[in-house]
Amino acid sequence: MASCAFDATPYVASEPLGPRRVSAMAARLVGSEILKIASEIRALVAKGFPVCNLTVGDFEPRHFPIPELLKSAIAKAYDEGQTNYPPSNGMPELREAIQRFYERELGLRYPLESILVASGARPVIYGVYRAIVDRGDRVLFPVPSWNNNHYTTMVDGEAVTIPCSPEHRFFPTREQIEAFLPEARLVCINTPLNPSGTAISEEMLGGISEAIVRENERRRACGERPVFLMYDQVYWMLTAPHTRHLVPPRLVPEVARYTIFVDGISKAFAATGLRVGWAVGPADVIERMSAILGHVGAWAPRPEQVAVAAFLDQPDSYRSYLEGFRRKLSLRLEALDRGFRELKAQGHPVDSLGPEGAIYLTVRVFPFGKRTPKGEVLSSNEAIRRYLLEGAGIGVVPFQAFGYPGDSGWFRLSVGAVSLREIEEALPRLEEALRVLEPAD
Repeated sequence: MASCAFDATPYVASEPLGPRRVSAMAARLVGSEILKIASEIRALVAKGFPVCNLTVGDFEPRHFPIPELLKSAIAKAYDEGQTNYPPSNGMPELREAIQRFYERELGLRYPLESILVASGARPVIYGVYRAIVDRGDRVLFPVPSWNNNHYTTMVDGEAVTIPCSPEHRFFPTREQIEAFLPEARLVCINTPLNPSGTAISEEMLGGISEAIVRENERRRACGERPVFLMYDQVYWMLTAPHTRHLVPPRLVPEVARYTIFVDGISKAFAATGLRVGWAVGPADVIERMSAILGHVGAWAPRPEQVAVAAFLDQPDSYRSYLEGFRRKLSLRLEALDRGFRELKAQGHPVDSLGPEGAIYLTVRVFPFGKRTPKGEVLSSNEAIRRYLLEGAGIGVVPFQAFGYPGDSGWFRLSVGAVSLREIEEALPRLEEALRVLEPAD
């Protein structure tokens, strides 16, 4: 029978004929810049080249396994036959557990109809965009930031980017937001921030929240649709010991009418593959998001939902896990930060902002105008990135991958997939790679 199989290869693998075959949006949408870098790293590793891979926003299970209690609860749910469709807005026991979790850990009390469960934070973000943004609506987001440009493209919105500075830890100020707020439909804030690993200050978040409330008071008087705040806090449980995570309604209560939280277990419990995320916000918006994601089929797997519900009701267990998890992350982030500061003290053209949360460290590597041993003059972030990979065996992501304009030497370093030993072995390679650079003239 196999010899009678129809070979479709000539029809599907060649360059298609005729006009554009996909939607205009699909044609405009670009792929992940980080995945392109990851493919380069895989090719080098396959050749036996040692690489300290600081590019991926994920966790290597050998270094960061999921909590044992969560793991056993998932197995138990499968054994019990929890394998059919869950409710499209999430298992009731999980939504109730999230309700208790937010009140216990964040001091926020929300009704059950304000909570929606989905297959990770990405569908939640897509649901926010799709429920809020019409064609041509303006979306305000800081740069650098993760994927807001792509989500805006997918809903045919208009992206309004706000370049942010290291002086403000790469967060927008109230004044920057207010300049565009009257014509905006959605404001996107992520803290701790991917890619910088920094956290927004009380003054900045309070000011932005007040501005949104004031703008919506004006709109309500004119009968206009409101502007919403998408508050992505998927890394909030991984804040550094000296960092305080903030939530908008605790600073400006009225902003709760317009705030949609994006959250989940992926980062907090090293559970990126389990796909359990949630939104918390105004019930009318959540209901529409639920309808949208229900049609997409973006619900989280039922066994994982049942297990997460049980796990979130065990505060002693998850707090103990987080304490050890954060400690291991801190050791890696602090080793990198210390290494870069020592290199800076030696006179090398590098800098580091210092970790405040998440799994990321923002560093600056700016040997612009220097010549490599192979004769290349380093004139861009991309050239520096390639040199660090090929000359020092260190994989990093330039801020351009997160929409940041210009070649200023800023890079994201992620520690979820590396050991402390790999970092310690990579830093001398970095010092050597910087030391052998020569002036171009």
